[in-house]
Amino acid sequence: MIDLGLTGKPVLVTGGSKGIGLACAKAFLAQGARVAIASRDQANIDAALAALPGAIGFAANLSDADAALALLDKTEAALGSLEVLVNSAGAARRNPPPDLTPDAYRAAMDAKYFSTINLVDPAIKRMAARGHGAIVNIIGVGGKVAAPEHIAGGAANAALMLATAGLAAAYADSGVRINGINPGLTDTGRVQEGLQATARSRNISMDEALTETVAKIRAGRMAKPEEIANAVLFLASPLSSYVNGAVLPMDGVQNPVI
Repeated sequence: MIDLGLTGKPVLVTGGSKGIGLACAKAFLAQGARVAIASRDQANIDAALAALPGAIGFAANLSDADAALALLDKTEAALGSLEVLVNSAGAARRNPPPDLTPDAYRAAMDAKYFSTINLVDPAIKRMAARGHGAIVNIIGVGGKVAAPEHIAGGAANAALMLATAGLAAAYADSGVRINGINPGLTDTGRVQEGLQATARSRNISMDEALTETVAKIRAGRMAKPEEIANAVLFLASPLSSYVNGAVLPMDGVQNPVI
């Protein structure tokens, strides 16, 4: 295994109890990092920690700015000054267009955009004051390519991509880097919700929705959470020291856009 220079570094992974976040937490532990995970549900944290020996976890509703700040304080009290923040928490509910309302758009922003920004804001300021740190936002390709059943969530993702690039520019001279990853369809529990929305929108079965969706992926399959985690490790490590403000597509070339 390649040493990525992450040994002993305090790392916080939000959404770390399942899916991509859990894969990231495992990958950082394998590199010798000191890892904390966060999730809304304490039961999910407890279950995840059984597979993450040496990690710690905190329950937090990150759509609340005070709760996000408290999470950062507790993490740094336990692990020391944060070196790496990985934001994998939050996913906006997918809705067929007739089901969208202004409240649905606000809920999408809370679920994805603010659940990330509420933590990024205090974390990046502390990192900048110390002169070092790396943040990786796991966003989603829905912010790049519009889909009828993912309009509200896609808009939140697009806003988060802009914030990622903008904050990278704002803090470029501080020693802090912030990058994003746009996964496409990834083999996690969240896939089912997206497929259900697609099936309702198209009036087809779940199996048909899955077959049609995978057929659009030029790689011929969904991503594995571990594949996304490998990219997160690179972006968090000194090996990517000159990568800043980038948003990396990881959708199996489903959408060959620049």
